[in-house]
Amino acid sequence: MTYQKPTAEMLEQLKQLLPGRVYTGSDINEDYFHDEMSYCGEHAPDAVVVVNTTEEVAAVCKLCYENDVPFIPRGAGTGLSGGCVANYGGIILDMTKMNQILSYDLDSMVVRVQTGVLVADLQEDAAKHNVMYAPDPGEKFATVGGNVATNAGGMRACKYGTTRDHVKAMTVVLPSGEIMRFGAEVNKNCSGYSLLNLISGSEGTLAIITELSMKVLPIPGVSVSLLAPFAELSECASCVGAIKRSGLEPQALELMLRDNVDLIEEYLGEQVYPKECEGMLVNAYLLTTFDADDQDQLDSILEKAADVFAENGALDVLVYDTADGFRKVWNVRSNALEALQVNYKNMDECDVVVPISHIADFINYVKETGDELGLEIRITGHAGDGNVHVNACSKDMEEEEFLKALDAFFDKAYAKGTELGGLVSGEHGIGIAKIKYLQESIGPAQMELMKRVKEAFDPKLLLNPGKVCYSL
Repeated sequence: MTYQKPTAEMLEQLKQLLPGRVYTGSDINEDYFHDEMSYCGEHAPDAVVVVNTTEEVAAVCKLCYENDVPFIPRGAGTGLSGGCVANYGGIILDMTKMNQILSYDLDSMVVRVQTGVLVADLQEDAAKHNVMYAPDPGEKFATVGGNVATNAGGMRACKYGTTRDHVKAMTVVLPSGEIMRFGAEVNKNCSGYSLLNLISGSEGTLAIITELSMKVLPIPGVSVSLLAPFAELSECASCVGAIKRSGLEPQALELMLRDNVDLIEEYLGEQVYPKECEGMLVNAYLLTTFDADDQDQLDSILEKAADVFAENGALDVLVYDTADGFRKVWNVRSNALEALQVNYKNMDECDVVVPISHIADFINYVKETGDELGLEIRITGHAGDGNVHVNACSKDMEEEEFLKALDAFFDKAYAKGTELGGLVSGEHGIGIAKIKYLQESIGPAQMELMKRVKEAFDPKLLLNPGKVCYSL
């Protein structure tokens, strides 16, 4: 595929359309060259434009489409799969200034926002209206539109679902510049194909999201977190299924291994998780939060949860019911990535999702495979939905050696995930980095079907090209 570069005339048209908001050459900040995981690729766009309205997005799309110039929507750039990288040059549309919270309809329990609103800002603002925005990805300074584009999950997906489950309606701009609205602020919809759900998770390859109507929920009356240490990973992993079967509906259910916890606590300068219980060494942990309408209901949940943990091999059950305790125990989980970035010269991550019954099988396999290849494998996981975050790390390898080992590791890890009935990505998306693995997982027939969907929306393949299903 051959793409055109923006001409001087086209750039002048953009400057007239967006005065003071068009950047080219050395004026482009290098942060636009990559996302949070630079191993997925670094490419300079020909220009960056900062857009403020749906109409501006439509005008930029129309101009790019008429001139055969590729264009890429970008939120906060916190992705981990290269989904917002300009790998064929072209124009990046910076959506972060479209950051207004537009309105609430509390009878319908819906909030309307522009796509560039940060998750942290929406969560804080919703609380002021006595409602909760439930999606809670690890990166709170991602944009809501970016979360919808990748169908981000996060810790509370265990109970409340992924970001897609909270999208009621959206305004989008098609590659040609046409503005459409998909979905509606209603609770039921059996009105044709769900284009709304197709765009959610499409990683900015089918249309550009500009406005969203998102579901909000009542704020739970009370909540509490529990930490259960285990001597063995197998017991820890099998307890996940027991908790899920119990009907307790944890808001979050996270699995952590001892070696990773030690690294994070060293980074934080504070020991929070027990290393030994009842004279036995701890090797794995389950961290969970339960919420309820009132204290009586929560006490009942706590009693039943403690029994389930004890019956399934937990060495202890630690209760965190104060703000300070909650902060400390979850701070360990929240700083997993930061601790790795400080400790390792080279690292990359995959987020394979497997059936809950196979979590331990997958973790054991990737740990053994990493050892064989000279990589240190650090694991955290959204255990409640089977999403295992695997960080392949090295302190000593040079980059070329690391990338060679990384390729071999990912080949084996993704293949094992597929063998166990899993999928390539639970929440980070495919982007540039995982196209090969997606095809190996789902097969050429499904990839071809995805390509035809892409072509229906974008016949010229100009919108965020070379992502998800197309290696151009």
